Amino acid sequence: MNMALFDRLSTVQADLLVTFVPSEGDFPESTAWIDENANGQVSQLRETGVFKGGVAQTLLLPGVSQDFAQAVLLVGIGKDAQLSDMQARKVVAAVAAQIKGLPFASVAVASAGLVLKNRSQSDVLTLVAQWLNEGFYNFLGFKKDDAEKTTKVESLLLEGSDEAALAIGTATAKGSAFARQLGNLPGNVCTPSYLASKAQQLGEEYSIGVELLDESKMDELGMHCLLSVGHGSDQPSYLIVMNYRGGAEDEAPHVLLGKGITFDTGGISLKPGPKMDEMKYDMCGAASVFGTMKAICELKPKLNFTAVIAAAENMPSGRATKPGDIVKTMSGQTVEILNTDAEGRLVLCDALTYIERFKPKSVVDIATLTGACVVALGGVNSGMYANNDDLAVELKAASHVAADKIWQMPLDEEYQQQLDSNFADIANIGGPEAGSVTAACFLSRFAGSYPWAHLDIAGTAWTGGAAKGASGRPVALLTRYLLAKS
Repeated sequence: MNMALFDRLSTVQADLLVTFVPSEGDFPESTAWIDENANGQVSQLRETGVFKGGVAQTLLLPGVSQDFAQAVLLVGIGKDAQLSDMQARKVVAAVAAQIKGLPFASVAVASAGLVLKNRSQSDVLTLVAQWLNEGFYNFLGFKKDDAEKTTKVESLLLEGSDEAALAIGTATAKGSAFARQLGNLPGNVCTPSYLASKAQQLGEEYSIGVELLDESKMDELGMHCLLSVGHGSDQPSYLIVMNYRGGAEDEAPHVLLGKGITFDTGGISLKPGPKMDEMKYDMCGAASVFGTMKAICELKPKLNFTAVIAAAENMPSGRATKPGDIVKTMSGQTVEILNTDAEGRLVLCDALTYIERFKPKSVVDIATLTGACVVALGGVNSGMYANNDDLAVELKAASHVAADKIWQMPLDEEYQQQLDSNFADIANIGGPEAGSVTAACFLSRFAGSYPWAHLDIAGTAWTGGAAKGASGRPVALLTRYLLAKS
């Protein structure tokens, strides 16, 4: 789909025009222009109550005027002059849903008619471009009628003049779609080897460096904690490293680390059967890192960025790691594995040690780590932990800009004692209390040599139930964080 900008709706001819209508007060300039050229139809519809302009209400007007469009889509924005991010996302989602179901090849959206609280028009343009494209996403390839689901839109025009804002929104949406596609794939397709192959494809497409560490190489390095997670699986584990180099040759990189458990049965500490199918999403941390790499490669900022994926499949078998087993990490610390379903921290801890060789400026790991974080924050905020105040502030700022919410959680030293073990340096779980916090405390023991943050996305990476699917979060947050560092 070609996406471009236009300055004024009066200069555009498209199959479909999309304009925004408040429930009261003056129309935005574009809506007033359409109303004037359509013999006051929009005003009449609002005055008579046929179209009240409620938030995300839509009404298609075919044949308004062949001079400028085959049809006009009216989209309500309510009575407030400025929308919240949540209201605006709902409005844009309604636009995308309508466009997907209509047979129009070219669409022009009067995006200047949307005004968001505490946001510049450039920010609005970025978000509209991103959210529209995300609304067009379909998971394809596994149903007979998939070809019918593809959008018919070939050209999408947005009102505005900021090409950079449009580029950020478009690239972020591409990254989000990539992350969602990986997350939605079934576990029999998306294996650690599959993720390794996708890294190689990205390397070829964007000319970035890719290194794949197989099990023999990880064994040589002493990454026995990561390897322990995949012992019960027939699928080999990998540590995947991708290097984007847009900065100076000697400049240290910013690093993103993704948890890539491509399916999590819980291992010997087997999960209950209901909803276990959703454990294909346990690699969404890795998926978000892949998506961010794609967005960064599209935008080509001037910075050095390394993406690391710790990929394994957690299965029960006669070879599987058992509760009570003790393994040695790459750092030299030993871990008593009290619960094999607390496996994400086991693959991440060795990866955090491996990352030391890059002498990174910052490290952010992203993981669907704990159900406790879902209990604490639900599906609204991702949980954030950090050992560096400046990094925490930067991530919160990027979160606001990207409308991709995070909430800082505590990392107090007092929680560390819950991880004490009688038999090893550290236990991999800390009991039922503060489960998300103690998981972050575990990781913090392996991230002491650089500024580090941990994002627990267990509640935000996917949606369950009838709307089941990967969300693509936090690709937007991570992309804006890295762009701010360029």
